[in-house]
Amino acid sequence: MEMTDPLAIHPDNAVVWHDDRLYLLDQRALPGATGFIACDSTADTARAIADMVVRGAPAIGITAAYGMVLAARDRHAADAAVWRESIGADIELLAASRPTAVNLFWALERMRRLIDELDADDPTPVLLAEARAIHAEDVAACRTMGDFGAELIAAGTPGQTDIITHCNAGALATGGYGTALGVVRSAYAAGKLRMVYADETRPWLQGSRLTAWELAQSGIPVTVQSDNVAASLMARGGVGWVVVGSDRIAANGDVCNKIGTYALAVLARHHGVRFMVAAPTSTIDMQVASGADIPIEERDPAEVLACGGQRVGPAGVEAHNPVFDVTPAALVDYIVTERGVVQQPDAEKMRALMAGG
Repeated sequence: MEMTDPLAIHPDNAVVWHDDRLYLLDQRALPGATGFIACDSTADTARAIADMVVRGAPAIGITAAYGMVLAARDRHAADAAVWRESIGADIELLAASRPTAVNLFWALERMRRLIDELDADDPTPVLLAEARAIHAEDVAACRTMGDFGAELIAAGTPGQTDIITHCNAGALATGGYGTALGVVRSAYAAGKLRMVYADETRPWLQGSRLTAWELAQSGIPVTVQSDNVAASLMARGGVGWVVVGSDRIAANGDVCNKIGTYALAVLARHHGVRFMVAAPTSTIDMQVASGADIPIEERDPAEVLACGGQRVGPAGVEAHNPVFDVTPAALVDYIVTERGVVQQPDAEKMRALMAGG
């Protein structure tokens, strides 16, 4: 991988295919620096996902789809007779890059099915068209979700309201526009939004580094707060909604999202604040019965014990660093998808939503 001059710095361009290369906006460097990393191989792509160059379940899925284009191109160039058989190793490499975000596996399976059906001499153009379709479909889904979510806010909240969001579920985490921040964008355009409070989201600070940057770029009012401020802010009044994204939703409506989301849902229920999850149906895993069955990624304890490269925890002390937690469906007021809205989700309602697609 290598850094390159920015192609088009804008929050809607976190994943770019350009001149037969995959470029990823390096989100680890934001907001201090903006630059793209070029991925020329499947190994580059998998490393970028694992290293958090790109993050957010939909964006990870899109990136993996483009990674499969690179894999097919390289395998076919190396040996056109056996490329289909050898590409399984690339699928496994990409699948191992992040264990929780189901969009990754959804995208890989969609690309694998297409590979099984291919009879073209050169698979690259067909697979590239499919990756671009996955990318475009995600942007369209985000805009639809944004409108659905904004309608709920308009119907449920008189006048303008404040919203709390957690982590980054915006254009940076998707193909463009965003899931939770797609709702924010649409609500702001409809005149329903007074202020977004972005939890800083320890330990990677996606809220303060990414969400605040992205909303400021779009001219949407945003205030960063420490994660532990949410309770007192809700108690003060004025917050009508918590709006978050998701990395995987179980068949019963349990929601797996960035660590700290569960705490927000508990606080929201206590304070009478509505809790909305915005996620495409590619995030819904009907093969997982409940959130208890979702694998929770654990990352390096050093991420918790250090800040800005400087260790803050004492030597000899360990840290617990789960990346996600599970919010029970009973604490979720709405799941907003591109197919429609599920109010007070349960297994029966989730089945009905997915059967309607």
